[in-house]
Amino acid sequence: MRLVGRLLFALVLTQFAGCQTAAVPGNARPDIAESSAEYPGAGEAGRVIHVVSNGWHTAIVLARSDLPAGKISEIRDFPRAEFFEFSWGDAKYFPAPKKGLGMIINALFTPTPSVVHLAGLPAHPRTVFPQAEVVVLQVTPEGFLNLVSYLDDTFDRDADASSIPGLYPFSRFYPAKGRFHMFNTCNTWTAGGLAVAGVAVTVTGTLQAEELMAQLR
Repeated sequence: MRLVGRLLFALVLTQFAGCQTAAVPGNARPDIAESSAEYPGAGEAGRVIHVVSNGWHTAIVLARSDLPAGKISEIRDFPRAEFFEFSWGDAKYFPAPKKGLGMIINALFTPTPSVVHLAGLPAHPRTVFPQAEVVVLQVTPEGFLNLVSYLDDTFDRDADASSIPGLYPFSRFYPAKGRFHMFNTCNTWTAGGLAVAGVAVTVTGTLQAEELMAQLR
């Protein structure tokens, strides 16, 4: 039983550590010059949401052209971005260049403050992150606005802390609402946003990226 417990604990730590990595494997390509015209939107009847996964961590990507005016003021930090990638995680572990075991354990078993990782993508996510899995979803205009409000409300603009450099040259971390713990991971947060948009996903218990992506496929 002791060995089983240790193996289970190691597995949980591995899942948590993976949830705090960048949203895609390999190197992002910030020097993209291609147009995103080859990736059509959903048209007047709906809006498109992109869900990006590296197998551990998931993120939501929206086109700048779809975002309503006056929402998510932080996008002004990326004036040249065509798309915006949103993800969420533990405030200490997610941005840390060196990940310590004590940091993992603290975030796992104690509800901890969180951050939003906002990346201003210079092109379509499939172009910027060619190694990532990208699922494209179509939602109603009402569902899209619900998702935008969910993302907007995640930013904690009353926090004392300010934004800090992100994982990519074109991203930043911002103080966020919500507490991170082993039952409320980055992937749970992504599922929550998709649910308010009207996507048929399970939020409670969706902890790993594959659990979410399997539902979306």
